Amino acid sequence: MGSSEAAARQVAEPIVRSDTNSAASWRGAPGVALGLLFAINLLNFYDRQVLGPLLEPIRKEFHLSDTQLGWLGTIFTVLYAIVGVPFGRLADSWSRKKLLALGMIVWSALTAASGLAASYAALVVTRLGVGVGEAVCAPVATSWIGDLFPVTRRSRALAFFMLAVPLGTGLSYMVSGPVAQAFGWRAALWLAAAPVILLAPALFVLREPRRGASEAHLSAGRHMAAWSVVRIPTLWWITASGAVINFNLYALGVFLPAFLIRVHGLSVARAGLWLGVGHTVAGIFAATTGGILGDWAIRRRRNGRMLAASVAALAAAPLAWWSVVLPRGSWVEVIILMCAAYGLLNTYYGMVYSSIHDIVAPALRGTAMSVYFMAMYLCGASFGPVITGRLSDVMAQRAAALAGSHVVSEAARAIGLQQAMLVIPALSLVLALVLWAGSHSIARDMAARDRQLQLPAQPG
Repeated sequence: MGSSEAAARQVAEPIVRSDTNSAASWRGAPGVALGLLFAINLLNFYDRQVLGPLLEPIRKEFHLSDTQLGWLGTIFTVLYAIVGVPFGRLADSWSRKKLLALGMIVWSALTAASGLAASYAALVVTRLGVGVGEAVCAPVATSWIGDLFPVTRRSRALAFFMLAVPLGTGLSYMVSGPVAQAFGWRAALWLAAAPVILLAPALFVLREPRRGASEAHLSAGRHMAAWSVVRIPTLWWITASGAVINFNLYALGVFLPAFLIRVHGLSVARAGLWLGVGHTVAGIFAATTGGILGDWAIRRRRNGRMLAASVAALAAAPLAWWSVVLPRGSWVEVIILMCAAYGLLNTYYGMVYSSIHDIVAPALRGTAMSVYFMAMYLCGASFGPVITGRLSDVMAQRAAALAGSHVVSEAARAIGLQQAMLVIPALSLVLALVLWAGSHSIARDMAARDRQLQLPAQPG
């Protein structure tokens, strides 16, 4: 066999068409790998959001303010962001399989340990450990998926993978709320850690693809400097958009169950159950719409994915505003409207994450994702819970003062949280503007990436 024929055979091996070995063994099948990575990400977000439906019983047991509750989310995301950068670089140079398995074991063990916390300080420490373990998942898994699927199928693959965000959150609400009401909030944390017993061994059975396997050219940019990613203009806009959307999503993840309990009178179990159902429906919508629309848009316009994500964020803003201002007792309408807004915001992942792959060389995808995550978490997600919590406390104190009381009652806490939640629709408008701005530079950055890798022009 000549060298050119051998090279052609290597190029044909990836995802467009399974090679002979992968066809003979399910361990190398892209669908199997994507399914297991999705399941791991599902556990990732289940364990990450598990405190959301448990906050009210935790608040009452440890006598906490909303600001302290917000810090539980913030300290997690700060450490998550910082340690994610070296993990992302490691994902570009070491076994992604081993790294992901190790991270999964760490975060699950610390989730279980959270159920043993006897104080607020102990809960903070265990959540820090969960953040370290979970920092592995996104850079490793998205890099892996980028090597499984070509550019014209990548939005759907990443949208399916990120379906774990709303579904993991939804399952956490549906399961943890009722479990906490029946057996206590500690039992809900122990249950959240259990799936690692099955997922960690299954991961080791998978065959990891070579880096750059899904590209149309053998070059994967292996000799490019790691920090060259910061010279990509669109990546700055995408990172800013990540900060804004994660402010919103993490604020919702922490306070939406409490909002339904305080403002609309639901029990812990009922709030968790119905929010879980709403998040599941919204997540399926987001994965289906975001993936299909993203792959359709890239075939027609090089900036199509970014424009579509901008429109979705714009549409989410009025729905989120309406859901917050509805009067007490309108919990059905609140769940429908807020979950519709949540679904529109979650279409972001399939379209914007695949846009990162469009502008970054394969050998730097883990690095790019970790830099993106560090900036967006430090500048957005880390502030979402604590700022929303602080706003809630300030507004509650104001409501109590207006009622002529020096004591902040539960009624005042409900008013404070309702007013603080108005930050969600406001930032949805900001997100739409940032994505629209990023759509103006992405075509140039896609062309620059193609030149670096000596690839034919991408679709659109």
